[in-house]
Amino acid sequence: MATRLGDESLGNKPLENRSSENTSLENRSSENRSLGNRSDKAGIGEIELLQSPDRPMTADAILEDFTHYFGRLLGRRTIRTRSPYPYQAVVFAVRDRLMERWGKTRMALERNNNRRVAYLSLEFLMGRLLRNALLNLGVEAETREALSRLGLEIEEVYERELDAGLGNGGLGRLAACFLDSCATLSLPVIGYGIRYQYGMFHQRIDNGYQVEEPDPWLREGFPWEVKRFEFAKRIKFGGRTTSYVDSRGETRYLWVDTHDVMAIPYDVPIPGYRNDVCNTLRLWSAAATDAFNLEEFNAGDYGDAVAAKNEAENITMVLYPNAETYNGQELRLKQQYFLASASLQDTIRFWQSLHGDDFAGFADKNVFQLNDTHPAIAVAELMRLLIDELHMGWDEAWDITGRTMAYTNHTLLPEALEKWPVAMFRRLLPRLLEIIYEINARFIAEISHRWPGDSERIRRMSLIQEGDEPMIRMAYLAIVGSFSVNGVAGLHSRLLREGLFRDFAELWPHKFNNKTNGVTQRRWLAACNPGLSDLITEAIGDDWVVDLSQIGRLRDHADDREFQRLWRHVKLANKVRLSRRLTELTGIEVPPAMMFDVQVKRLHEYKRQLLNVLHAVHLYDRIRRGDGDELVPRAIIIGGKAAPGYAMAKRTIKCINNVARVINSDPIMADRLRMIFYPDYNVSAMELICPAADLSEQISTAGKEASGTGNMKFMMNGAITIGTLDGANVEIREAVGEDNFFLFGLNVEEVQAMRGHYRPDDIIDADSDFSRVVKLLESGHFNRFEPGVFDDVLRSIREPSDPWMTAADFRSYVDAQARANAAFRDVDDWTRKSILNTAASGRFSTDRTMRDYNDEIWHADPIVLEV
Repeated sequence: MATRLGDESLGNKPLENRSSENTSLENRSSENRSLGNRSDKAGIGEIELLQSPDRPMTADAILEDFTHYFGRLLGRRTIRTRSPYPYQAVVFAVRDRLMERWGKTRMALERNNNRRVAYLSLEFLMGRLLRNALLNLGVEAETREALSRLGLEIEEVYERELDAGLGNGGLGRLAACFLDSCATLSLPVIGYGIRYQYGMFHQRIDNGYQVEEPDPWLREGFPWEVKRFEFAKRIKFGGRTTSYVDSRGETRYLWVDTHDVMAIPYDVPIPGYRNDVCNTLRLWSAAATDAFNLEEFNAGDYGDAVAAKNEAENITMVLYPNAETYNGQELRLKQQYFLASASLQDTIRFWQSLHGDDFAGFADKNVFQLNDTHPAIAVAELMRLLIDELHMGWDEAWDITGRTMAYTNHTLLPEALEKWPVAMFRRLLPRLLEIIYEINARFIAEISHRWPGDSERIRRMSLIQEGDEPMIRMAYLAIVGSFSVNGVAGLHSRLLREGLFRDFAELWPHKFNNKTNGVTQRRWLAACNPGLSDLITEAIGDDWVVDLSQIGRLRDHADDREFQRLWRHVKLANKVRLSRRLTELTGIEVPPAMMFDVQVKRLHEYKRQLLNVLHAVHLYDRIRRGDGDELVPRAIIIGGKAAPGYAMAKRTIKCINNVARVINSDPIMADRLRMIFYPDYNVSAMELICPAADLSEQISTAGKEASGTGNMKFMMNGAITIGTLDGANVEIREAVGEDNFFLFGLNVEEVQAMRGHYRPDDIIDADSDFSRVVKLLESGHFNRFEPGVFDDVLRSIREPSDPWMTAADFRSYVDAQARANAAFRDVDDWTRKSILNTAASGRFSTDRTMRDYNDEIWHADPIVLEV
């Protein structure tokens, strides 16, 4: 399809008459306040220009702006729906309106001198931004109308946006939800991350195997971002330290002979929901200090001439390089320091622009929230900046650091708490290593004062893990340097205090607290499930969009048969939409009437996708044996990516696909059982999947999942959870009631009690269903022409040392699935459970989470815009 745009297309005024662009500065309305004053903040001469009138939010104005950008900026006259240009023109038109709010928000921050929160995260899994921006601005209907006049469907434009996949999974998506809620709550929060040139890899499935391909998400540009080169920062690596005595007799340190790179910021607007606040996500991109060596280039050494440029850009080339190699580990450490140093320098720059070199109130006006252990190096880097660059004494610098750093932990897996070799630090970050050793020495003195002579405790708590290769424990650095340490679900926070960080909790009990995660209902219900959103609003009003506690009023409609019918109608429409997409991706037809049994998340052994596979084989075996008459038709949908270096997770993907191939090719299974692996799962895929899910699989081993957020998204959209008492499942079950949650499995205490005498072979032999499943898998039935391909996976089930205890939970899981099967047969009761799940999701909004962070950790005043 193509549409020609003329100078007066669709009744628009000629583009030359755009008054807001042709009005000179001298002729601006006197109502617009002209500052016109020069200032010398931070030594930079500035002239603040007066603002033009806000662009209207009407369909006419949006269409006018679209036409302008499409023709004059992008140089296009013909609209082709499969090209990126209509999408880009819409973004520029929307961004104009965001810019107005962005500027007012920045001015309010400077004018009111708000306490600012810097949210440091190595991941921001933003997904697509256009639909969310239109929703928050309140102009989706107007934009839809404007595009319809050109013969465009807004859904076609949405589909042209590439996912900003700057994250690996729940951690990055949580960070994105946090930013949305902070803007909606008018909290002064700036997100700091990395602008990876290649985001989370694209996943292709070849003969059942995961194949990773680059994700060139920037190939068509990223029209949301604004490059802020004037705020670029220099980041040091390598070199050595030297010292001197200053005029006051103080010893000062210099980090010299370094190999420097530049951190270039790119800003992305984060709009609040219809409150005119627009916060910032600042993403750092690495660049060489000099583009290339011209002398070497002229001499013909082309490779060497650009070597420094390439080495610098490698830092922000790829999200999470494979840490199985030394070079991969080194690059990860570079990324973490790059993010921390650039972000801290930027915060200090902003402070100095307002207060000069007076840092007396810095700790009262700034908080750094460390999103997991990745940015923990910020503790040592802030000390370096304060001591070496601003010439503070140790005690003053440590006081500021300890009052501004706050640490969120997102894992209970000890192996996920990053540790870096001292030798690597010495080579890459020698000055930081000296500071960490000094922090550790003072910390050990504090331990010794509290527990005299307890050398074992000192060994356990030291920031340096001694051994053949001494390691720096980054999580411990974050705890020691922070005033707040929080987990992300009630169970998780308890296990941190009682287990992983017990020593630290005994020393500083006041530091430890819980902040249960959430998701933003604006993206994960209002935007991704418009049919259900409209139905809910018709029933209880639209206050739930900004106050999800209001959604509890749906309980009054749970037994209303007509409301139940409408609820099922919306769910079926969502399932039809997903079914079509599954057929497009895999060629497998999935009848929408089936129970959609969904597990989509990162592939990891503790998340136990393997347990799901065992159940699928159990259902297949029952149907093949003629024992499946009572089974409802079921579609098992699994999606997720395995880290490139995670061999067992990748073998599990192969196992899933092989079992699915056998099931889907068996005529007996037609209309009774389908199994689908959703390839290249990402945020946009989840926006399609979670509105269609009937059953939400949250089946991790108890005590392994910190929180989970997919469980909340599914619940919010009316899926019913089958899960263990792990992470936020505990709180979900409390909220919705045990009758509306399918519980199975060992609890944390039972898992711990079983260790040391776990005998999976005995469990398998004692359960005839389990024995048949294992024999089918071990017989090669699902890998006839690939002998041995599943040996490692199957061996893990039988291992007494299996930390995930898959076999231990099999029978309980199968029984819970049987209860879910029986419940699904009762259509009215299932619909009631679905409504009650949505109604109970109020506490799982990130709006509540961010209020908790602000009330109990940040204590920041909301942004007040000038009227």
